[in-house]
Amino acid sequence: MRHGQSLANIAGLIVSHPDNGLNQYGLSDTGCSQVEAGIQTSLLDATTRIISSDFKRARETAEIVYARLKSNNQICFETRLRERFFGELELGPDNRYEEIWTFDRQDPQHNQYSVESVNSVIQRASAVILECEAQFSAETCLLIAHGDILQILQTAFFGIAPGRHRELPHLVTAEVRVLVQQA
Repeated sequence: MRHGQSLANIAGLIVSHPDNGLNQYGLSDTGCSQVEAGIQTSLLDATTRIISSDFKRARETAEIVYARLKSNNQICFETRLRERFFGELELGPDNRYEEIWTFDRQDPQHNQYSVESVNSVIQRASAVILECEAQFSAETCLLIAHGDILQILQTAFFGIAPGRHRELPHLVTAEVRVLVQQA
């Protein structure tokens, strides 16, 4: 699940550094409503394991989901699900994402503007999935994270190169998308 609309989304800002994202730029009122709606239309229930980025916008999303599902399990906050680090673009305009995604297509190892590479993101996010599979193989796990990390993570499920993440359907705010590992 991608977090609901955040105050950073409204302001058109890139917020990827923990100094800014952990305690600032939480959900907007619309974002809270989006999360409620997203959970209502999902097939998730109280047995779902919630594993979330610890950034404020994802944390608030997870707390809404937890309350709505009346979850049997505590939320697990996972630093490896944090937003992709956008380096020098931090707190700049979000229209710069497209520039980075162009570099991603050309080289998934790039770190133009000190941006975290696609390969680094897929490595840390995939590690979370592998641990969930090992620990909770018969359970449903809901990962709550950020647009870029989830776009990139999907490439592992679809068997395509991580640098092609923008070719996959875009995750909208508060969207729950079912991903099943391909054999």
